Amino acid sequence: MSALPLTARDSATMLRRNLLHARRYPSLTLNILLTPIVLLLLFVYVFGEVMSAGIAGGVPDRSAYLAYLVPGVLLMTIGATPAGSAVSVAMDMSEGIVARFRTMAIHRGSILIGHVVGSVLQSLISVVVVGAVAVTIGFRSTDATAVEWLAAFGLLAMVALAFTWIAVGLGIAAPNPEAASNHAMPLMILPLISSAFVPVDAMPGWFQPIAQYQPFTPAIETLRGLLLGTPIGNNGWLTVAWCLGLTVLGYLWSKALFNRDPS
Repeated sequence: MSALPLTARDSATMLRRNLLHARRYPSLTLNILLTPIVLLLLFVYVFGEVMSAGIAGGVPDRSAYLAYLVPGVLLMTIGATPAGSAVSVAMDMSEGIVARFRTMAIHRGSILIGHVVGSVLQSLISVVVVGAVAVTIGFRSTDATAVEWLAAFGLLAMVALAFTWIAVGLGIAAPNPEAASNHAMPLMILPLISSAFVPVDAMPGWFQPIAQYQPFTPAIETLRGLLLGTPIGNNGWLTVAWCLGLTVLGYLWSKALFNRDPS
């Protein structure tokens, strides 16, 4: 059997292992999923009228703010899920199971691929759940075509892949799962300081470059454009560039850390 089928077979085995772990220990997944849902409900029903008045020129409109908010919350869900991957990888590295895998006749890269594919699948499932909650409370995207919906889903998958590879590297580099959780915290904080909740031009001048020149803001604006018909500008290309760059960086970094001599 050639190398590619062997890699695919071993990666599928590792993916199944990681999905079984997620099913047996649902608390981490549940905690990560609850955060964007709670923020969605909080900002819509508690802050919605005030926030919408600031965006719509003084006219409160909770439904308009819901439409503005949902793309940002979906990207926040994508940012939060890889944190669980970092913890899972750190647990494997610190508990010795990876050392055992190294002695077995399996493709070494399949261990990381299993974590990455499992995390991306969990991210997309979480997005579907959060999106269902958003639709339940009134979010609609009537102008988006089937192609735009497909492009939106592809964008979410691309962002999930990029940040999962970064999270895997953080998990390998961390000395223990607790440290991995702390190292992955920026993945959860970055969406909070993006255009997820308010437009960048409504922020203080000194803070606008921080919000503008980070990967989540162009991704959020691209998703808004696909779902709501707002102008995308160059945000689409910026999102693709960010995702490709982070994916390559995360893959090379994770591979280098994983392949170094454990002794």
